[in-house]
Amino acid sequence: MAMERSAALAVGAHPDDVEFMMAGTLLMLAAAGLDIHVWSIANGCCGALSANGDETAKTREKEARSSAAVGGARWHPPLVNDLSIMFDASLVSRVASVLRDVKPAVLLVPSPDDYMEDHQNACRVTVTAAFALSMPAFEADPPAPAWDGDVTIYHAMPYGLRDGMRRLVRPGSYVDVEGVLPTKKEMLAQHRSQFEFLQESQGLGSYVGAMEEMCEAVGAMSGGYRYAEGWRRHSHLGYSREDIDPLKEFLGDSYMIDAGYQESLG
Repeated sequence: MAMERSAALAVGAHPDDVEFMMAGTLLMLAAAGLDIHVWSIANGCCGALSANGDETAKTREKEARSSAAVGGARWHPPLVNDLSIMFDASLVSRVASVLRDVKPAVLLVPSPDDYMEDHQNACRVTVTAAFALSMPAFEADPPAPAWDGDVTIYHAMPYGLRDGMRRLVRPGSYVDVEGVLPTKKEMLAQHRSQFEFLQESQGLGSYVGAMEEMCEAVGAMSGGYRYAEGWRRHSHLGYSREDIDPLKEFLGDSYMIDAGYQESLG
């Protein structure tokens, strides 16, 4: 009997969040032999200045499905509207059901400190749902059996690389994404409805260009890569039986630990 392949799940708040901050690492994990999954908890319904919410959500679902297809990832449907990612038991139960289905060895989640609440709450509910993965008494919605495998959580960089108080966030590790950057850019480019919206609402000059600039900035932080994505690894306590770093195991020389960050942990 063939062994089941390890899975990696990237979770964002909205469609295109994964493509901005996580997709390069996800593509690198796919090249290393993992099954990859993409999921946004919210449906993107507020990502337009003219269309109504239902129309916008439908458009963004099509774009998200197209992006997942470009990356060779399994797409998972959203659970709530934008600005409705709230930390409560009901949403944790729904997120837990998806996690128990995917059984991710690698779980990529948003930064716990970001410029908006949806991003931070997506992080919080996903981390809590992961904590309940192996608890049979915790009821997932829809029901799904508990899974006691090891899961390692990595927090992405915040959008803009700064927290809500404007402080620069330093990664604990880096993934070299230069080789997969063209595919990462193609995935992000599928979210066509967001080009005009972010230009008008946030003054963003170039949608794909902004992502590339952030990858270049993180690469400069690494001191070794030209384009990189940055990560901070969550404590293993409650999530895996030992302190493990599967990105290091799977990605080898394409993964670099920040020595200064490591020293700061004490």
